[in-house]
Amino acid sequence: MNIYAKKQRWKIVLTIIAFLIVGVSLWYTNNLVKSIGSEERQKAKLWAEAVQKKAKLVKFTNDLFEKIKIEERKKAELYAEATRELNNDVQNINFVLKVLQENTTVPVILTNDKDEILISRNLDSLKEKDPVYLNEQLSLMKKLYAPVEVEVYKGMKQRLYHKDSKVFTTIKMVFDSLINSFISEVAINSAGVPVIFTNYEQNKIIDIGKIDSSEVNTQDKLKLKLQALAAQNQPITVDLGNNQINYIFYAQSNLLTQLKWYPYFQFGAIGLFLVIAYILFSTARKAEQDQVWVGMSKETAHQLGTPLSSLLAWNEHLKSTGVDESITNEMHQDIQRLITITERFSKIGSQPTLQLENVNEVLSTSINYLKHRTSRNTQYELQLPQENLFAHLSVPLFDWVIENLCKNAVDAMDGKGKLTIKLIDIPEALYIDITDTGKGIPKYKFKTVFEPGFTTKQRGWGLGLSLCKRIIETYHQGKIYVLESSQNIGTTFRIELKRN
Repeated sequence: MNIYAKKQRWKIVLTIIAFLIVGVSLWYTNNLVKSIGSEERQKAKLWAEAVQKKAKLVKFTNDLFEKIKIEERKKAELYAEATRELNNDVQNINFVLKVLQENTTVPVILTNDKDEILISRNLDSLKEKDPVYLNEQLSLMKKLYAPVEVEVYKGMKQRLYHKDSKVFTTIKMVFDSLINSFISEVAINSAGVPVIFTNYEQNKIIDIGKIDSSEVNTQDKLKLKLQALAAQNQPITVDLGNNQINYIFYAQSNLLTQLKWYPYFQFGAIGLFLVIAYILFSTARKAEQDQVWVGMSKETAHQLGTPLSSLLAWNEHLKSTGVDESITNEMHQDIQRLITITERFSKIGSQPTLQLENVNEVLSTSINYLKHRTSRNTQYELQLPQENLFAHLSVPLFDWVIENLCKNAVDAMDGKGKLTIKLIDIPEALYIDITDTGKGIPKYKFKTVFEPGFTTKQRGWGLGLSLCKRIIETYHQGKIYVLESSQNIGTTFRIELKRN
């Protein structure tokens, strides 16, 4: 019964199912994100088109404003011309008077060449006679527009100053409000997308929406941000007239960006949860298994105690009856071996006491015992250094490891071959290499051979190497692993012990 093989098959099946579930979920979520993304992009496209149309309306309004401005200037110039003609005593006096009378909108002030006020028109009728008010209006007009000069007689000149009419001022206020409204709506009503409204040089932010100001609070950051936005969408050119060209940079919405990464965060969280759950369940299961092992081991040791005592007594009785001494000696060795095995089981689950032992002697004793109890077709070769090497060991448990490894090696050779046990002395540690000439182990199974339940035998339980690993690595703080193996050539297991 190969429990490990079945467990591996179940792991593979469950892993495939898990990947299928994750794959289908990712596929569905990605399709959903793409669908939402398509709608978001359509909204952003409609928003961009609306911005362009509104920009055209603003440009049209600005052009109209400029035309009105030009007309008002022409009115002022025509008023100046009429004034000059009037001073020249023209015959067509009716036309001149008509021009002067029909200017009912453009505020004007006529002065001499010393800017002394001669005539005013279309100012506040209640204040038109107030010199202070007139001078204030004259100063204002001087700041707004250059005067129209009128030559009246032989080098004598008059100056005509003007300002915007009330109608024009009202239109200008509406136009400024429209510009501000347009800029605000670009940033606020941006279909939920991050947007930056910049000047023509793209070095100044006019307005911003759905973007943290800390991301664009320096010129370098602004430049990088604009490059990132331009990589996603072509900037919208906004011509507001008067050579006033601006740009709108925008990107996909934050919601879409979050949805794009949502599946990965989702499955990352699920994966983390499953890993933690697996570790917790594995730890709990391992603790439960350990308790069962400890209980079984101690119960086995307890059960072996009574028959061992009886066997010792019977062996002494056989000696006293004159039975061949070689037979009783062999029986004594086997009984002592059973006592050692009982001691091994009794130590499972508790931290053994390690003592400084002669590794050469421990290996020699163990191999000499095995030689007489395994196939005669197995050739043993024990290679020990001349100098005795010492390490802290629990001899009953360590001897168990050597016995398991050697018996597995004999089984791998079908009882025929050479088994070499070599003790190697290096400054950092002691190496014990156990090499057989058996069937070999595939490289991909070098680690799995130590898993509980792994076995290649028809009636094996797959526990021997698992116990070896626990004894060496948990109790002796060493290492055990497959050093090398080749098919039908042999395998070498290595044990590493800390040097003392």
